[in-house]
Amino acid sequence: MRASSIGRRGFLRSTTALGLGAGLGSWTELSQITPAVAREMRLDPDAVRFRPEIEPIVRWIEETPRDAILESAVVKLNNGLSYRDLLGGLFLAGIRNVKPRPVGFKFHAVLVMNSAHLLGQVADVEDRLMPMFWALDTFKNSQEQDVREGDWTLKNPDVAHLPRPSEAHEAFTKAMEAWDVEAADAAITSLCRSAGAGEVFEAIYRYGLRDHRDIGHKAIFTAQSRRTLETIGVQHAEPVLRSLVFGLLDLQGDRERAPVGPYLLNLENARKIRQDWQIGRRDSAASTAFLATIRTASTADACSECVKLLNEGVAPESLWDAAILAAGELMARAPGILPIHAVTSCNALHYIYMTSGDDTTRKLALLQASGWPSLYRDRVKPKSEFKIDAIAAINPETKGDDAIGEIFTTIGSSRERAAQKLIGYLDSGGSTDEFFRAARKAIFVKGRDSHDYKFGAASWEEHLLASDPRFGAPLAAAAIFNLPAAATPESPLMIKARQAVARLKKS
Repeated sequence: MRASSIGRRGFLRSTTALGLGAGLGSWTELSQITPAVAREMRLDPDAVRFRPEIEPIVRWIEETPRDAILESAVVKLNNGLSYRDLLGGLFLAGIRNVKPRPVGFKFHAVLVMNSAHLLGQVADVEDRLMPMFWALDTFKNSQEQDVREGDWTLKNPDVAHLPRPSEAHEAFTKAMEAWDVEAADAAITSLCRSAGAGEVFEAIYRYGLRDHRDIGHKAIFTAQSRRTLETIGVQHAEPVLRSLVFGLLDLQGDRERAPVGPYLLNLENARKIRQDWQIGRRDSAASTAFLATIRTASTADACSECVKLLNEGVAPESLWDAAILAAGELMARAPGILPIHAVTSCNALHYIYMTSGDDTTRKLALLQASGWPSLYRDRVKPKSEFKIDAIAAINPETKGDDAIGEIFTTIGSSRERAAQKLIGYLDSGGSTDEFFRAARKAIFVKGRDSHDYKFGAASWEEHLLASDPRFGAPLAAAAIFNLPAAATPESPLMIKARQAVARLKKS
């Protein structure tokens, strides 16, 4: 595959074929970075308060009506509100106002933030605020739903019963193992106040990946929390991690205080893996063979095969390739909400693996990623025989940027044929950069659901992380199965956002 070479003019010519409008216009007028102005706002006296530099921004987002939030945001951005403060305020507004139980549904207003940010930061300059405008409206919708369901608010911690700093880590582990919500809240508060961010997240990672309840959202929440805090500042960690811990301990009414999925089995499996398991041979044949195993094996057998291959000297990166391919293949075989989470949860486990410094946690992340695909597969029971490692190439009838438009047009009639055309386009020297550039634009303009952003970000990132470059193309093709087609109507929200910017320019 050649590097990106279509260029901006050619891409803009292709927007008609992609079914995209001319965009929302230039955002350069909104790029000045200065703090927002504080003002008095109402707040429940028991609710957690954020740091003084971000609290007024959070309250503005909380108290502005949904039908006025976009225009209000345009005005504030024009008057100096920075992108970072907008992102931070929006994320923390979700943390304070949306109950993380279940970890999903309306809580996607929080879960999606890093995905929206990630896609926005690699987009064309004029598109970079579009995901934040979408996320603002999503939060207001979730806030309204939370009010209808009881108006949950994250309260202040019980500081009178915090464990001593020297005891915080042990207390946290004990509370999480016992699924003790109150003790865990006190322990994570103490840990946040006495330990560095790396140590705190290392303690949380083990519990972020242990439980498959909420179809993988607990791992997703864990990874997204750290990633978003790295952008807005780890000084905001305490309320975020208190919300995270509350979500991780959700048993969904289950009286059995045990994790769902292969975690307990994988604790045993982790002990069987050889020393220096991180050192091994990159082996694409082993990746393909392991993919075939995951495709049909039970959860236990897939995890056991992972141990076997590591002990035979296969590099963990090659097994990650197989796990990611398996998740993408399931999406192609049975497009829908569960396969979307096969991809996004595997991406979250991969992030935990890459950022953890604990040997056992890293083993567990890979083992869970090997075993979770079968949990999704057994629920959706896919009928398609599509194999992600054997996609037949079809050459598009057009070339260059027009070929990308043709692929997105084909999505509307056959996603499998569109995937085949993408492989043909890439085999002929086309660029995955240009494909994902068009995919981001389609998500921004036509996306209507948090999963469009979560899946889009995870697919883009994982195709870049493939240890064998040959797997990048099929991973990109798997993204086809959840992207908007050229004929998909533009999102009403983006029309509203364009109108808000237009009014600003006229004023």
